[in-house]
Amino acid sequence: MKRTAAVTLVIFGIAGAVAGFLADLVLTSTGRPTFQPSVMLPILLVALGVSCVLFAYPIRRAVTNPRAPRVDPFRAVRIAVLAKASSLVGCLTGGAAVGLLVFQATRPVVPGLGSMSTVIATAIGGVVLVILGLIAEHLCTLPKDPDEREPDAAEPGTEPEF
Repeated sequence: MKRTAAVTLVIFGIAGAVAGFLADLVLTSTGRPTFQPSVMLPILLVALGVSCVLFAYPIRRAVTNPRAPRVDPFRAVRIAVLAKASSLVGCLTGGAAVGLLVFQATRPVVPGLGSMSTVIATAIGGVVLVILGLIAEHLCTLPKDPDEREPDAAEPGTEPEF
């Protein structure tokens, strides 16, 4: 599994921002109130990020400490995929919250800080989830084996062994 690329995170963040902006635009153009995320959403985003790191820590300990209990490889892959998915969801959610903020800030009458506080907290929660997801993904990576050599790293003039 490859690590999450920065370009992927940026694309997901931009897609979330566009979706959040367009959602509020459609809602207000049809005469409905703008979208207001729940107060629990930022709390759940941070809790998901913390749980990812807590799940990934035993894997890191098993890799770095030879006396640590062995971890099932399937469990390690599941946690690595959870960490990757968490960082992508954090980008989407944080981007959507930024899109909502941009839409609310560009209105002729800017709402008060109290009505925008959950949107700001959701954007911060999304950023925290991305950071913690990337940390958990890093904790799930295995170090390279010392006997593995890159194909380009072969000495000149030697032929590869089959």
